Amino acid sequence: MKRITPIILSLLMVSTSYANSETMVGPDLETQPSAVARDTSMRAMNDENCGIGCPLGGSETTIQRDVYTLNNNSETKFADWVAYLVTKDSIGSGKARNWKKDPALGNDETLSPTDYKNANATLKVDRGHQAPLASLAALPGWNALNYLSNITPQKADLNQGAWVRLEDQERNLAKEGHKVFTVTGPIYERDMGKLPSTDKDHTIPSAYFKVVFLNDSPENSSYAAFIMDQQTPKKANFCEFQVTAAEVEARTGLTLWSQLPESAQGVKSQSGELVKKMGCTVLK
Repeated sequence: MKRITPIILSLLMVSTSYANSETMVGPDLETQPSAVARDTSMRAMNDENCGIGCPLGGSETTIQRDVYTLNNNSETKFADWVAYLVTKDSIGSGKARNWKKDPALGNDETLSPTDYKNANATLKVDRGHQAPLASLAALPGWNALNYLSNITPQKADLNQGAWVRLEDQERNLAKEGHKVFTVTGPIYERDMGKLPSTDKDHTIPSAYFKVVFLNDSPENSSYAAFIMDQQTPKKANFCEFQVTAAEVEARTGLTLWSQLPESAQGVKSQSGELVKKMGCTVLK
């Protein structure tokens, strides 16, 4: 895979390659899609949105913005993962949901607003944010949260139920003064049908994961991980869907927290203790 980083105007930089690099697209590409430089260093793996290293795995194209870093999959048309950082200063409200195609991606790599026509009526799905609008609306470039690269067809009962209540807990932790690092994304384990108004090849997720840790590191089980099925009832308690980080990795093929020291890898197989701060009892 190849990693490409943003440049200012037409400045190009080239560095040596490494085996697991990816394509990195940065904020400048929103207005200058062709103005990119091939950068095969690993510095993007340590960006501020990921905390302790962005996930390894997924597809070839990673987009880095102020509000999130996401890994776009041109086959499914949705992000394989989205990483974001919530703080008390990033939380906002009153922002419009003006859906747009991601200007950094081609028409064959992502969806457009018209592709979602009649989706709610036919499939009972919302345009579900992966990086939440309410959690990041106070940041520069918040409008990129409405790019469809950050959106998936998420069942309305899930989007408006257990999932949003989990997002509420992320914001509550941030309001306490914590830096809340989250990586979230889709899982594909069964056929969920197709959007009714598009001819583009795409795959609707059957479930979603979310993994959260605070401040510096998830070590000492200081994290929370969840997987929720698309058919999760609206009144369900998100606490019931606790998993380990290891299960998320097994079901997605991703490697989380790519800069986590080898000596701390065992934490991924342990139940996350952070759920206690989110109103849950740890499920063993």
